[in-house]
Amino acid sequence: MIVSLEQLCDGHRLGQDDSRRVVLSVGCFDLLHTGHVEHLRQAKAMGDVLVVGVTADRHVAKGPGRPLFPETQRACLLDTLKPVDYVIIVDSPSATGIIETLKPHVYVKGPDYVAGQDPAGNLEAERLAVEGVGGRLSFTDGDKQSSTEIIRRLKPHV
Repeated sequence: MIVSLEQLCDGHRLGQDDSRRVVLSVGCFDLLHTGHVEHLRQAKAMGDVLVVGVTADRHVAKGPGRPLFPETQRACLLDTLKPVDYVIIVDSPSATGIIETLKPHVYVKGPDYVAGQDPAGNLEAERLAVEGVGGRLSFTDGDKQSSTEIIRRLKPHV
C-alpha cells in the first residue's frame, strides 16, 4: 500500500501501540532487478512489517537522465512485491527524518554498504538515527547488483 509518512504513523497503521516489529529500507529502486527483490525478501524476514522508502526524484543523485522512472512509478512497482507492506516516498536526501518519525526496529541497507560504499554519505547519520530511536542498522547479503551498472551495460544497445 502506498501511503504518506503521516498516514503510516497515524495510529491506524503503525501507531505507538502496535507491537509488530517494523523494518525500514530506503533507496532509489530505479530499475527493479533480482538484487532488489532478494534484498526486500531478506529485509522482510527481519521483522513483521516492511516499509520501503522510495527516494523522491529530486533527491536521486545517480547522474544525468536518472531516475529513469518517476517516483510514483517506482513506488507502484515496489507495491506489487510480496514482501513489501507499505511504500512511502522519501522527499529528503537522507533517511534520518523518516527514521526519527517512524522509529523502525531495524533499518536495512544492501550488501554494497557492507563493503564500505556509501555514495550519498548518509549511512553514519542514519545509523545514529536508528540507534537513537532504539533500533539497529542491519545489512542484507548476497550478490551486489546495481541498477546503474545494468543501465550502463544496456546503454550502447538501446
